[in-house]
Amino acid sequence: MSFDKEIKRILLETPQNINDELLLEVYRYQYTYNIVYKEFADAVHRTPHTVKSVIEIPYLPISFYKKHKVITQDGSVDFSKQIKFYSSGTTSANRSTHFVADPELYRQRSRQIFEQYYGPLKDFVILAVLPSYEENPSSSLIFMLKHFIEETRHAASGFYSFDREAMKAKLKELSGEEKKILVWGVSYALLDWAEANTEAYPEVIFLETGGMKGRRKELTRAELHSALEGGFGVQGIHSEYGMTELLSQAYSSGQGTYQFPEGLIPYLREINDPFSRIRTGSGGINVMDLANINSCCFIETQDVGRISGNKFEILGRIDTSDLRGCNLLYV
Repeated sequence: MSFDKEIKRILLETPQNINDELLLEVYRYQYTYNIVYKEFADAVHRTPHTVKSVIEIPYLPISFYKKHKVITQDGSVDFSKQIKFYSSGTTSANRSTHFVADPELYRQRSRQIFEQYYGPLKDFVILAVLPSYEENPSSSLIFMLKHFIEETRHAASGFYSFDREAMKAKLKELSGEEKKILVWGVSYALLDWAEANTEAYPEVIFLETGGMKGRRKELTRAELHSALEGGFGVQGIHSEYGMTELLSQAYSSGQGTYQFPEGLIPYLREINDPFSRIRTGSGGINVMDLANINSCCFIETQDVGRISGNKFEILGRIDTSDLRGCNLLYV
């Protein structure tokens, strides 16, 4: 079995077997077969000759996905079924491209994480307050939601774009269902709906995808969730942490604190020193995602976070970073 297939098998079947030695093997594999990552590691003097522990692994700045083809190709990897995910952006110049060699891994991995956190998709009806797959097939979020919607096998599951009246009518129709109802939407679309809403939906799970900038007055996550809770009459707002450059996600059931699944490992760094790791407090977020075995598993994001006990909070974006986020899907 090829190395990348073995990593995928471990990730999907025995993620509890992930350890430091395996992560170092992944680093050496990607250093060898990922040209962009190797050149970056060489430039920052983090080569296999010097990297002897996990904390010394270099993380590729997320901006590299905008100007480079970030792939790991050892000759055994089949790119014939490759798809491309593009980040949301204001211009083509600041959009990242993720070349995904194995779309089926993305389907399996995203479902694995969701069901570990929420339970079987067959128990849900999902109403997506997002553009449809036909409108935006290059979005990793839309691709994932299309798969989830299909897996619910429920006629009411689907993309409802930004039609609040259709959503309200559907929620009323589903009020007697035994299924769990999940409304999954871009933050500002949900906020627009909540501010105009007069109904209470205490049994519905509302999940926002993030993206706080670019629409109107900026809100903190706490302010956003407070407005959504009041508008929809619910006790908490769920969140999803994901991005085009990562194939795994993390979820929060409230308070902005996330539970990261095995195989998606967050680390904190000093904002002004990408090679200095922080064990407590707040800093920039590095993420190790083994689902990225065919691209790059070690990503330096432009997000800021905080570790508190076994919880992880997302505080926002580093000030100098480009605007990105699912709110840019909402026009």
